Amino acid sequence: MKKISNVFWISIALILVAVIFGVTAPKTFEEATGNIQQFLTTAFGWYYLILVTIIVVFCLFLIFSPVGAIKLGKPDEKAEFSRASWFAMLFSAGMGIGLVFWGAAEPLSHFIDPPLAEGGTASAHKEAMRYTFFHWGIHAWAIYALVALALAYFQFRKGEAGLISSTLKPVLGKWMDGILGMIVDVLAVFATVVGVATTLGFGAAQINGGLSYLFGIPSNFVTQFIIIFIVTVLFMISAGTGLSKGIKYLSNTNMVLAIALLLLMFIVGPTILILDMFTDTIGGYIQNIIQMSFRIAPLNGEHREWINGWTIFYWAWWISWSPFVGIFIARVSRGRTIREFIIGVLLLPALVSFFWFSVFGNSSISIQSSGALDLTQFSTEEVLFAVFSQFPWSMFLSVVAILLIALFFITSADSATFVLGMQTTYGSLTPPGRVKFTWGIAQSTVALILLYSGGLQALQNALIAAAFPFSFIMLLMMISLFKSLTKEKKELGLYHKPKPRKKPEAKA
Repeated sequence: MKKISNVFWISIALILVAVIFGVTAPKTFEEATGNIQQFLTTAFGWYYLILVTIIVVFCLFLIFSPVGAIKLGKPDEKAEFSRASWFAMLFSAGMGIGLVFWGAAEPLSHFIDPPLAEGGTASAHKEAMRYTFFHWGIHAWAIYALVALALAYFQFRKGEAGLISSTLKPVLGKWMDGILGMIVDVLAVFATVVGVATTLGFGAAQINGGLSYLFGIPSNFVTQFIIIFIVTVLFMISAGTGLSKGIKYLSNTNMVLAIALLLLMFIVGPTILILDMFTDTIGGYIQNIIQMSFRIAPLNGEHREWINGWTIFYWAWWISWSPFVGIFIARVSRGRTIREFIIGVLLLPALVSFFWFSVFGNSSISIQSSGALDLTQFSTEEVLFAVFSQFPWSMFLSVVAILLIALFFITSADSATFVLGMQTTYGSLTPPGRVKFTWGIAQSTVALILLYSGGLQALQNALIAAAFPFSFIMLLMMISLFKSLTKEKKELGLYHKPKPRKKPEAKA
C-alpha cells in the first residue's frame, strides 16, 4: 500500500473549511469569492490574455522544433494505449461534458448578445460562432497541453514523481522538495476537487433539467441527490477496475455515443447551413485569431464587461482545470513523441470542438432566427433539449444526450479519483483503492452539500480565484520545460546543421 502524503491531509482540511464556510454562510461566501473574481478579471485581464497566447505560441513552436522527436519515455518505449483510446480518454476528461452543456447554448447566447455586432443579425451569427470557436479552440487545449506535457516529460523521461511540484525543479531546485513544493501540490489538489465537485453539481442540474423537460420529473434537490448517488456508485465501480479497463472502456463508449449524436444532429439539422458556417467560421477564426487573442476593450466598458464574463472567465476556468486534466492526460500519454502529443492534444480536439459547435450552435441559432421557438425562455441546461424538440427523432436524441452526459460525468469523476490518488501518494502511477474511494466520496459529498446550501456558485468563484496563483506555476512550468528540453537537445545533437564539406585532397 502506498504511503499517503501530507498533501492529502492538508487538502482535506482546506476543502472542509471551504465547504463549512459555503454551508454556514453561503451568501457571504459567494459575495466574497465573487468580489475576488471580479477584481482579478478586471485588474489582470491583460495578464490572462498575454499568458495564454504565449502558451499557444510555445506549444506550436514545439511541433516544428527538433525536440518534437523526443519521446515521453524511454527511446524504445511504445505507447500504452491505442491512438483511438488515447484520444477518447483525453477528450472525455478534457471537456467532453462542456461540449454537451454549451454546444447549443453558448452560440445562441452570443447571437443574442454578441461582443460587437447588433444582436440577432447575420453579423451576430458569424461573431457568435467565431468567438465560440475561439473560447473552445487551441487556446483552451494549449493550456491543458502545457501542463500535461511538462508532467509527462519529467515523469516518464526524467524519472521524477508525477507531481506538479516535480516539473519546477529545473527552475526552483530543492525548494520543490520542501514546504513550497507541498503548497504547489495542495493547490493542484484543491483545484481538482473543487472543479469536479462543481461539475458534478452542475451536471446533476443539467440531467435533472433534461428529465424535467422530457418527462416532467421535478427539478429539485431530491432528484439531484438521486442522480449524484447513482453517478457516484457507477464511477466508484469503474475506479475499482483500474485505468486500463474502467476509464478506457467508458471513454471509448463516450466517443461512440458522441459521434452518433453528432452525426444524427448533422443529418436531421440544417446540414447545408452547418457546412457553410463551419467553413466560413474556420476562415474567420484564422483571420481574427490574433486580434481576438489580445482584445480587451480598454475604452469601452460594455465591451470589456463581455470580455470579462466570457473570454477571461474561460481562460481562468481552463487554467483552474489544467492540474486535473493535465495530470490525467500525462498519465495516459507515455510512449508518445512530443510532436505527436501536441498534435493529438492541441489540434485534433480543437477541430472536433469546432464541428460540434457548428452542428449544435447553428441548429439553435437557426431555430431562434426563424421564430419557430424562442429558446431564450429556457434555462441553459434545457436549451439542448428544446433544440431537439424541433427536429425529427427528438426523443431519441434527447435520451442519447442524457446518457452521454451521465457517461461523461462518470468518466470525469473516475479520472479525478485517479488523479487525486496520484497527487496524494507521492505521484504513484497506481494509487491504492482506499485513497481513490476516499476522494470519490469526498467529491460527491462536497457537490451534494453545496447543492443543498446553494453554495455551488461561490465554490466556482473560488475555483476561478485559485486559477490566478496557478497561472504563475504554469509560467514556471513553461520555463522549466524549455530549459530542460534545450539542454537535452544539445545532449542529443538535435540540430538542423549542414554537414561540413570535406576538404579537397591535395594532388600528388
